[in-house]
Amino acid sequence: MRFVVAFLSLMALFGFGAPASAAWYEASSDHFVIYADDSERDVREFSQNLERYHSALEYVTGREIAKPSPSNRLVIFVVGNQSDIRRLAGTNSRSIAGFYVPRAGASRAFVQNIQMKSGYPSFSTTVLLHEYAHHFLIASSSYAMPRWLSEGAAEFFAAATFNDDGSVQVGRPAQHRAGELAFADEVPIRELLDAALYDSSERKGYDAFYGRSWLLYHFMTFEESRRGQLTGYGNRIIAGDAALEAADAAFGDLDELEKDLDRYLKRRSLYNLKLPAEKIAIGEVRLRELPEGEAKMMDVRIRSQRGVDRETAREVLEDARKIARRYPDDPGVQTALAEAEFDAGNDAEAIAAADRAIAVDPNRANAYVQKGFALFRMAGSAPDSKAAYARAMAPFSALNAIENDHPLPLIYYYRSFAEQNEPPNQTARQALEWASELAPFDHHLALNTAVMHARFGEIEQASQKLAPVAANPHGGQMTNSARMLMALLATAEEGVPFNAGDVTASISTDGDDGGKEGAE
Repeated sequence: MRFVVAFLSLMALFGFGAPASAAWYEASSDHFVIYADDSERDVREFSQNLERYHSALEYVTGREIAKPSPSNRLVIFVVGNQSDIRRLAGTNSRSIAGFYVPRAGASRAFVQNIQMKSGYPSFSTTVLLHEYAHHFLIASSSYAMPRWLSEGAAEFFAAATFNDDGSVQVGRPAQHRAGELAFADEVPIRELLDAALYDSSERKGYDAFYGRSWLLYHFMTFEESRRGQLTGYGNRIIAGDAALEAADAAFGDLDELEKDLDRYLKRRSLYNLKLPAEKIAIGEVRLRELPEGEAKMMDVRIRSQRGVDRETAREVLEDARKIARRYPDDPGVQTALAEAEFDAGNDAEAIAAADRAIAVDPNRANAYVQKGFALFRMAGSAPDSKAAYARAMAPFSALNAIENDHPLPLIYYYRSFAEQNEPPNQTARQALEWASELAPFDHHLALNTAVMHARFGEIEQASQKLAPVAANPHGGQMTNSARMLMALLATAEEGVPFNAGDVTASISTDGDDGGKEGAE
């Protein structure tokens, strides 16, 4: 399985240094699933803190997002120390302590173990919180945020502290940016506010973009004389004002704003919000100790869901088969085997393993997904494609009956038309659109949904889908494709079907993993 990595950087848990002898636990809550080789107490506390953080985001922003379907939650794998993370990521970089991949029905974070600490969080913790803030903000708004605002908000929330009394402090001074703000090259206010101007400037090294973005967001949040300006600025951006035009109108003289920021940074103390426990609502955290077979299969599962190439797929499959022979009736083991078989190109074997898992546990979602993946790949070369794609949809339809808002059955229903070069019916189009609403953080899905709208002449809807992707500073080729398509759509006529040719072709293969979108 190959996937688009939307983010790869320092990231770790609130965490816990896991002893090798500890049991594997699954902690399941409203928004997260955590797998960790640690004590029940620590796994539960970590899960509760993440849910407190989500609740704090909702309270402070005033935004609420619907509880995700079980398979659309963020799944976090605790995988070991930094060396383990580097091996899993396939890099020798010492700056990487974990990575995060947002995908429809398969968002994953792979993180290392650290020790819990009270007070201001460790830097690795703040990066995890930073990325989840992005995840939350994208999921709770259909509009693209300017780069400084996106990063400034994420930094603002990332310095959260979880207190023993259940309260959460949000908006603490970003101590992890202190060195950057003091010593890195300063970013002038106009370059901070205008991403295009920033990108066009010659950079000699590390600068204070993240630190200054945090400073501006913190200033606009707490400075009484600026009350309401950030909301006004956001409204102008949504209305389509250019970056500096919106800032001039909302913030006034930008040179004066820059001076105010410098003075604000020199204050001896800054405000933060302390949310008492009674304002932090979290649901139940359910813990399950993994049975012996499933626990032994965790290494296989982690490597599979991280992503494999042809060589590593064979290595993972060899390990998976050894374990699966010992635990033929364990549905978790057989589901992981089905994924490893699919990754290695063995469709019939993947289907057989998935069927064994479903026979024991009919609610094992990933078994249906792996079976569907294999059947879809087989359908591509079947002599009777219509019948083959109908068979391929059967496991996704069964999964849809179990989990109505799982995005993958919706995506693959649309694909059942697209892969046969048939015009999708209205239901298929609505399915793809709904999947992108359920998983707005999946930018590859947003691109494909935008292409669908463009082909049916729905130019405004296509442009709206593309805007957050085009604004993503970490999007790579996806961002470039989105910007190219937006430029072409700027001259397109609403109501007239639009085909962007080479651009849409590149979008359809960008991040393609041979049909495997991933699932839990």
